[in-house]
Amino acid sequence: MAGTNPRAARIAALIQRVVASSIERELHDKRLTNITVTEVRVTNDLQIAKIYWTQLGHEGKEAGERKRAQQALDQAKGHLRSLVGHKAGLRLTPQLQFVFDEVPGEAHEIEDILALARKRDEELAKARATAQYAGDADPYKHDDEPEDDSNFEDDLDSDDDADDFEDDSVDSSEE
Repeated sequence: MAGTNPRAARIAALIQRVVASSIERELHDKRLTNITVTEVRVTNDLQIAKIYWTQLGHEGKEAGERKRAQQALDQAKGHLRSLVGHKAGLRLTPQLQFVFDEVPGEAHEIEDILALARKRDEELAKARATAQYAGDADPYKHDDEPEDDSNFEDDLDSDDDADDFEDDSVDSSEE
């Protein structure tokens, strides 16, 4: 695409300027109102130019307006290609393909998701500010605290009982 060939990148920028200004000034089609050319990508062999566009539509009518704008762009494709060829001075003018750019709409959805996550984080921070520990604030033992030896002796007695039990089971299996 346009990123690998510097000439293709220059031609893509030129096509974007020519198509955007032509849509705005020369094509007097009401279906093309609020159209924005967001990006143009030209193949390295300069045969095909994909023109990405978006449209600021009215609430609830976006799909219909997008469909009508796509039809208008397809109808004006030949005229726009001849304008690009004239301005660029190329031996071979690239074939124009118009593609609706989904990125701006997806970006708004992602922004909404991030705003919701920020709101939840703020609520969690408020809950944390008044939270208290269920047990001790620091449940871990530290080196400076003395150990309780009475529990240790009880543990040793219970280990002896476990050893007696294991010895009995070994003796019964040998018989």
